[in-house]
Amino acid sequence: MGIYFNPGNESFACDKNSRIYIDKTELLEYLNGMLGTNSKCLAVSHARRFGKSHAAGMIDAYYSLGCDSTEIFEGTKISESADYKKYMNKYNVIHLDISSFFDFYKENIVEKVTEYIYKDFKESFNDELNYHDSLNYNLMVIYQKTNTPFVIIIDEWDCVIRNSDDKELVHKYLQFLHSLFKSEESKVFLALAYITGILPIKKIKDESALNNFREYTMLKSKPIGKYYGFTEEEVKGLCKEYDMDFDAVKAWYNGYLIDGVHMYNPNSVVQSMMDKDYDSYWRNTSSFASINTFITMNYAGLKDDIMKMLAGGKVRVNPNTFQNDFSTIASKDDALTALIHLGYLGYDADRKSAYVPNYEVATAFELALQTGGWNEIATAISTCDELLFETIDGNAERVAELIELAHDTYTSVLKYNDENSLSCVLTMAYFTAPGYYNIIREMPAGKGFADFVFIPRSNAGFRPAMVVELKYNKSADTAIKQIKENRYHGALSGYGDKILLVGISYDAGGKDKKHHTCVIEEISSVEN
Repeated sequence: MGIYFNPGNESFACDKNSRIYIDKTELLEYLNGMLGTNSKCLAVSHARRFGKSHAAGMIDAYYSLGCDSTEIFEGTKISESADYKKYMNKYNVIHLDISSFFDFYKENIVEKVTEYIYKDFKESFNDELNYHDSLNYNLMVIYQKTNTPFVIIIDEWDCVIRNSDDKELVHKYLQFLHSLFKSEESKVFLALAYITGILPIKKIKDESALNNFREYTMLKSKPIGKYYGFTEEEVKGLCKEYDMDFDAVKAWYNGYLIDGVHMYNPNSVVQSMMDKDYDSYWRNTSSFASINTFITMNYAGLKDDIMKMLAGGKVRVNPNTFQNDFSTIASKDDALTALIHLGYLGYDADRKSAYVPNYEVATAFELALQTGGWNEIATAISTCDELLFETIDGNAERVAELIELAHDTYTSVLKYNDENSLSCVLTMAYFTAPGYYNIIREMPAGKGFADFVFIPRSNAGFRPAMVVELKYNKSADTAIKQIKENRYHGALSGYGDKILLVGISYDAGGKDKKHHTCVIEEISSVEN
């Protein structure tokens, strides 16, 4: 058993022994079907913290000759497969994390990777190999000696491509990969290649090192996407086990629609369950500089699209022009596609549209706007908590002032001349409210549809249920009257001791253009 050659099962054991473990071993059954076939090369390009490393450790444990994993896989889903013992611990495995090498050996990474693999080989084969020969040649020699094919796993394979401007280094690295995965020798010794990265494979002129890989991305991962993020049913089970509010977890961490399946960020869900809290855990593990980089690009319509998505909308995007390279962003579509691959936007394949997937990601954008070049919008968003508290406290005049500030800020982006546009502005004005409320627009209630209904979740604390009605060129009192007459507040029966009725009016005519007024009334649940 070595570090890189025939590793043990400690990584998977650590995951499996964790307090929260979701069984994803059915991925192995899918990989078993790929062994030794023309489909044996797989590239998984998903956002960070979506389970790629967990899967790699599981693959180590299952295939590596360096350990006996009979006990660790006992009772797992893969153990129900008729052939699961046929492949267990029967392969020579090489597992590399390219990012760990790149951090220390940028200029001679290929030589260092080879050197460290050879150190492991020497423990197993002593002087039986000529270590001056190429790696793929020695892999062939080992295969001929042992009649045991190789499973090669490379984490962060694209680290060199993403982080180096040295064309000669990139070329050398790609040639190294070619020897592992496309040489004549590899056709014989390679049983399975599994590589992970952030971005899909970049097509580089005159380089064909990885064009034999089948790709699984944030745009399309069928049929293995469910083995990475958490599915809705898995999250429901965790919420039940840990007594957490599923609706709150869904608002915070759901939203990634991959192949029509709702996927959750597994790292954030686990942290939420462990802490019994709802917070933005992803921003503590990922750099948000990339959001600033892409949302501040001066492409026509990009700012409008970002604002539309932050206001809860979707925007059309063509992901096919993206060159799978952060350094060659050439259009609005490229910028949005990059954010999709990084996990900062979701992608609806049916509508070919991008959107902000959940509240956790929305808070990441909020932070990025505060540190980027969107000063006015960042200032308006910074007042969102104040607006919510002033609404709860019944300070109607201050609420009107803050909404007017939001209007003035967003008017250059969102066309502002009707109730629908006012709804978009209200969504932005109450930007932080989704952390505590399930906010439904145009909710069927009473004798009609309420513009906004704020339904408090279990973590809402003192925050009451609210109905917000909007009026364009009509009084705020008219809005309150409509709520009462149509009994919109009836939809909030059972949500706390009190309900707030909020009427907001925008007057676009006369001397006082863009003037807002607000009326807030409190009623008890008994009145409801």
